[in-house]
Amino acid sequence: MDIKTDAAKIDSFYMAHKRMPSYSDMLRLFGLRSKNAVHKRVSALVKAGSLNKDSKGRIVPMAMTRPVKMLGFITAGFPSPAEEEMADLMSLDEYLISNRLATYLLKVTGDSMIDAGIHPGDLVLVERGLTPRNGDIVVARVDNEWTLKYLERRGGAAHLRAANRKYPLITPKQELTIAGVVIANVRKYR
Repeated sequence: MDIKTDAAKIDSFYMAHKRMPSYSDMLRLFGLRSKNAVHKRVSALVKAGSLNKDSKGRIVPMAMTRPVKMLGFITAGFPSPAEEEMADLMSLDEYLISNRLATYLLKVTGDSMIDAGIHPGDLVLVERGLTPRNGDIVVARVDNEWTLKYLERRGGAAHLRAANRKYPLITPKQELTIAGVVIANVRKYR
């Protein structure tokens, strides 16, 4: 049994199927004959830190992505001489997520947050349980409809403001429930 090879097989399966493999899948993946053998293999992977189990005992990936080389810093202002030097290894989930169980992704549709740099097709990373502050971008349920907007508090009342002038300020008529605070925006360019 090779931990790195097994972890790579699970990663490949996860990337191809967008889900973790079941024990039945792992029978084929590892070329094993019994689910007991799969259980032992999974236990070894968990012990090695290549897999985690959730509260229900299901396997979950350790990271959304494996660590990537961080080569240093780049100036976004005037050009400066760049030196390529490996500064560290970093995984995006390690950088972006502090509470995995309370964090989820949503795909953005619509253009109401475009002036905040959130475009249709972007993914927003949302964390439940954070106390929303004035000016935070939040996922909110307002009068039975879901939306992504800035939270704005004025004189004890909460409102939702778009980041696009063509949309009006939303004042709840009946209810406003904040489901989470946006902690990151992810956009793919290619």
